[in-house]
Amino acid sequence: MKPLPPLRALQVFETLGHSQSLNEAAARLNITPGAVSQQLKLLEEALGTSLSYKEGKRIRLTAAGQRFHALCSQGFELFREAQEELERTRHDTVLTISALPSFLKGWLTTPLYHWQEQHYPDLTLYLKGGHSEPELEKENVDFRFTYGQSHTAGLNTIELFTDCVVPVASPALLKRFAINTPDDLMQCRLLSADWQPKFSSPPSWPEWFERYGSGSGEQTVENHRIFTLSHMAIEAAVDDQGIALAQYSAIQSELHRGLLSIPFTYALTLPWPYILKWRSHSFDKAHCRDFHRWILAKAKQQQASIDQLLAASP
Repeated sequence: MKPLPPLRALQVFETLGHSQSLNEAAARLNITPGAVSQQLKLLEEALGTSLSYKEGKRIRLTAAGQRFHALCSQGFELFREAQEELERTRHDTVLTISALPSFLKGWLTTPLYHWQEQHYPDLTLYLKGGHSEPELEKENVDFRFTYGQSHTAGLNTIELFTDCVVPVASPALLKRFAINTPDDLMQCRLLSADWQPKFSSPPSWPEWFERYGSGSGEQTVENHRIFTLSHMAIEAAVDDQGIALAQYSAIQSELHRGLLSIPFTYALTLPWPYILKWRSHSFDKAHCRDFHRWILAKAKQQQASIDQLLAASP
């Protein structure tokens, strides 16, 4: 197998490909333009092909150079991610959490900040929002919050709570409309979330009206505004754009601050619970053990609140 070109030459080429200027690449690398040209020549000699050409004061990449640069950029991006990952995990004062974006924003982030300030003010939090399930061991993720539909049985997992959806709107909107019965909600624009194709969507407005309205709910589909992220529907309700069928766990702050109100405590349960997963060595760190105890207690409180709401539903 032919030996790889010098790593320094590859690094210079990768930087030059982004800037397409000897002077700019030199400034980024803190070397001289002449050194950039020398490393580029060394790389082309090692590869046995031309990667660039001059066009005025700019350096352009050949077709082969563009393809080679794209792959080099992917490789150096992996190097950078590996360095960042190592930097995060070599300290004991780092807590890395991955969660579904809306769950992270709506339920976890604010209480987590309060917990950190109270118990671990010097702790570095690394929060990763995403729908893809991370490989906890390889990516050094301490905890992952996900929806039960994506869960596969295994060790180091526990159910947190099973949420429900309930109609919510801004107090201003509820003052503008005469909302006395569930059917009265059809006067308003209806906001909801659709999680397809990653997950089955939470209960929909047609399902809610089928349960609590006087008709089949078929007529509700015309006045819809549907979001792929739950927190977007909630934010739209706060902005007075309509009535959202929102997850109860995600609207606690808005209810407390008076930004949203529940016109009817008529709820529908989600089909799956939220799940907490953790990697095998997470509990080697004291703050991870404390976080685990705290989050389970918070989840228990949340489930009790949801159960109370469901008990009040017809």
